[in-house]
Amino acid sequence: MRGLAVSGVLLLLAGLAAAQEIPIQEIPVSERRSGLDQMAPETRAMQADDAANPGMLWVGDGADLFARAPSPEAPACAACHETGALRGVAARYPAWDTAEARPIDLEGRINLCRSRHQGAAPLPREGRDLLALTAFVANQSRGLPIAPPADPRLAPARAAGRALFERPLGQLRFSCAGCHDANWGRHLGAAPIPQGHPTGYPLYRLEWQGLGSLQRRLRNCLAGMRAEPFAPDSPEATALALYLMQRAAPLPVETPAVRP
Repeated sequence: MRGLAVSGVLLLLAGLAAAQEIPIQEIPVSERRSGLDQMAPETRAMQADDAANPGMLWVGDGADLFARAPSPEAPACAACHETGALRGVAARYPAWDTAEARPIDLEGRINLCRSRHQGAAPLPREGRDLLALTAFVANQSRGLPIAPPADPRLAPARAAGRALFERPLGQLRFSCAGCHDANWGRHLGAAPIPQGHPTGYPLYRLEWQGLGSLQRRLRNCLAGMRAEPFAPDSPEATALALYLMQRAAPLPVETPAVRP
């Protein structure tokens, strides 16, 4: 039985490799599915219940940070932004920043607000405070459809992100599209292959025993492909996030999602 299982994985790997050599169609809007659809009932129940969802601990911390000034001389986030005005924000990021003349993700926006308006140092990527603030802001959009901005300035980066998604990378020469467009719904070993939509970030992964960003997940995937991971906040990571959000629309925001 073990030999049959290994053979099945090898056959799927061969199919994934072959899929890199032929054009792969993007998943039609009518067929787009959240990764939650493939989760075990207990995982879906954990995400649905705010009292059981461990990601809500970060949302609570983020609410505290949002209301607290980073220093006595600086305003709190809440002094400028009403919580109700945050609804829909996460559904529109990454977005263009005019001063930076580049697209930025939600974590980048929070750090730019800190440096521009609060005189505070940027928070470290994957640090608890930035994850908490991002989770709090994104949670305000939970249930709303992902709606990437129709900003022509984003088009070159979005196209670059699609090219990265479809390009074979790393020593294994896999592409993101070869798994998540061409083979979603199948299994690699015991794990189901999802469509790979970023509907719930930052999300809680049981494997991590903590909250993590989309960029962390992308680095994990690239490492699994034996490719060089993109640096945090790099143009490549932001471009890929831009394309992934377009590819996911109009699925609803789930933050904080729960995944295995």
